[in-house]
Amino acid sequence: MAEVALRNIVKTFDRTPAVAGIDLNINDREFVVLVGPSGCGKTTTLRMIAGLEEATSGEIYIGDQLVNDVPPKDRDIAMVFQNYALYPHMTVYENMSFGLRLKKFPKAEIKERVENAARILDITNLLDRRPKQLSGGQRQRVAMGRAIVRNPKVFLFDEPLSNLDAKLRVQMRMEIKKVHQKVTVTTVYVTHDQIEAMTLADRVVVMNGGKIEQIGSPNEVYHRPTTRFVAGFIGSPAMNFLPCRLVEGSNGSAGLSVKLSDKLTFPVPPDRVGRYRPHAGRELLFGLRPEDIIEKRGDLPPGRTAFDAQLDVVEPMGMETMVYFLVDGTEVCGRVNPAVAGKPGETMPLVADLNHMHLIDPKTDQVL
Repeated sequence: MAEVALRNIVKTFDRTPAVAGIDLNINDREFVVLVGPSGCGKTTTLRMIAGLEEATSGEIYIGDQLVNDVPPKDRDIAMVFQNYALYPHMTVYENMSFGLRLKKFPKAEIKERVENAARILDITNLLDRRPKQLSGGQRQRVAMGRAIVRNPKVFLFDEPLSNLDAKLRVQMRMEIKKVHQKVTVTTVYVTHDQIEAMTLADRVVVMNGGKIEQIGSPNEVYHRPTTRFVAGFIGSPAMNFLPCRLVEGSNGSAGLSVKLSDKLTFPVPPDRVGRYRPHAGRELLFGLRPEDIIEKRGDLPPGRTAFDAQLDVVEPMGMETMVYFLVDGTEVCGRVNPAVAGKPGETMPLVADLNHMHLIDPKTDQVL
């Protein structure tokens, strides 16, 4: 087992920066997910940890060892790729044992390791088959088994589920999580899918433009984003963003309000007034997730404010319905109970839970 540490890692391709000086500590036995859009530098970072790409500058440690000049085969890592990379002419057993046979492990130990990994992954009955006889999910299990038998210090996963259909992705997410609970090896996992990141990670590393935007637990990056990018990238549907002005309370009130339009103003919850008061009078960006805009349900607890909205689009989703409406030309999404959802063109009473609101400085994109 081992920690992984990146120290001011930079990678450029033909003077184009792919990774722009990142620092990251991954703890022993921790499951860390690098997530972000295409081109953000997450896969390049993983490949530098594996030794498949050379860092332009900076230091990479696995355990206490500086590995910048260590070949991939000597880094004691195991990598699971997007395309499985199984040998088609070999059986599952032969694929899983191939690396151990190259290193001249005793046959008895190879057999024990392969059978143990097969039990963990529930593929014992597949050991005599060849890859063409397996489904996509079974092939992915074999690729994971080939990594597990090596007993590496670090597992590296490069978007391993992207070739699977939606239902199988959900199933394999659960399998990967179960495997990590049984084989607690330090794991670095790369994906562009924020749902994968949220469900798998001990900590999420959100990347954008070759830099790290935020590091935190899934709950931290979801409920306490530090930048507009993180707030908008994590969560589906995405957070609503609306231009606003932060104004002093009316009628002598000591509070603050968020003015979204001439017709819509929300009071700031009292416990946030102190934090936001230095920004009173400024043009800001108001953020609120769709699940914090719901139908009106009886008396309103503190921090929730009722308002009326003329529905523009209604999307039934089964156990919930998404409703869309406009505020000064900006589309806003809410999540309501299907039993009370209105129809397009109708006015529906809604409630905004301002205890979960965010205010963002549009000049810096930092959450206040």
